Amino acid sequence: MATKVLLLPFLQIKMGHHQAADALAEHLRSIDPSIECDIVDILDYTYGRRVEGLVSSTYLKWIHFLPMTYSWMYRKSCGRQLRSKRRYRLYEMIFMRGMQQLIRERQPDCILCTHALPSYLLDRLKRNGLLSIPVINVYTDFFINDVWGRDGIDYHFVPDAHIKEWLTNRSVPADHIFVTGIPVHPQFTASRPERKQADSEFTVLITGGNLGAGIMKSLCRAIGKAEGVRYIVLCGKNKALYRHLKKKNCPGIIPMPYIESRAGMNDLYNQADAVLTKPGGVTVSECLFKKMPILVYHALPGQEEINLLHLLDMQVIVYVKDWAKETMDKQIKLLRNKTVMDRLRAQMNAYHRELSDLKSTLRHVLMPQQ
Repeated sequence: MATKVLLLPFLQIKMGHHQAADALAEHLRSIDPSIECDIVDILDYTYGRRVEGLVSSTYLKWIHFLPMTYSWMYRKSCGRQLRSKRRYRLYEMIFMRGMQQLIRERQPDCILCTHALPSYLLDRLKRNGLLSIPVINVYTDFFINDVWGRDGIDYHFVPDAHIKEWLTNRSVPADHIFVTGIPVHPQFTASRPERKQADSEFTVLITGGNLGAGIMKSLCRAIGKAEGVRYIVLCGKNKALYRHLKKKNCPGIIPMPYIESRAGMNDLYNQADAVLTKPGGVTVSECLFKKMPILVYHALPGQEEINLLHLLDMQVIVYVKDWAKETMDKQIKLLRNKTVMDRLRAQMNAYHRELSDLKSTLRHVLMPQQ
């Protein structure tokens, strides 16, 4: 019989945990085409698309219109990275019955969690002796919040060695933790064509998330003034931003609509000398995978704020926090400095040396007898 793998992100918004689930499913199919991968959002499964849509919409409005309150609530409720686990009885009351029904219905051989909430529920089931199949946490940020299940989880795929150390300090066996990095889809290639920066324009790819979120419009007013630098702006689903930039018709700014294809996104990465982005786990991981210089211009409240601090500690990004005061063009030109570039490359190479191959790790934990 074919192996059945259940992958559990949360919500239908195409954020990092969905992209990671898609990447894992593709890697699993490349290991064995007969593996059946089922990606399910527990909220949609339990309460339907209408309730899920309402929750997603509320979340997006909250982080954009009341960011400080979201940041405070996130850190208070699940962002403290506590040593001892806490109970989230409300989550259990709302979702536990649906989770048990989902498992009975789909009968998976293994479950991979790319979001903390399903991981928490499965951890409770495992610790209470109500679930025996392997459960794997696949973390999609550069830290672990308090909701993630821990003691009952079989394996942990972590973004870097610091997170492995954090887990081992909380009594998770080291041989159950694999430093795989945040999953990157196989359609993203590691190699990039060599670019002769001295003889051509320095190209910067600007991302704002697939919804065109954040402060992109303000950012675009601070760029496009210097010769020798061009910006490719990914507007995502923000059609108003795309129309605004097209109408502005600035020679140094090339607006792009939503890119559906990962192969198309990979090609855009290959055209760029650097990426200007928010510190979302998956986007940063794609850039690290391709060893691209990363500049961060803004962090959304909650997860991205904490990611930013960790990435700064790792020294794999440049944080351009004063771009509104000092033109972004001047900051970008710093990346053409050989000393700066060599330092970034050295840190990225050090990061890559920590990683184990994701596909080999999946094969090891799912098919240990082979």
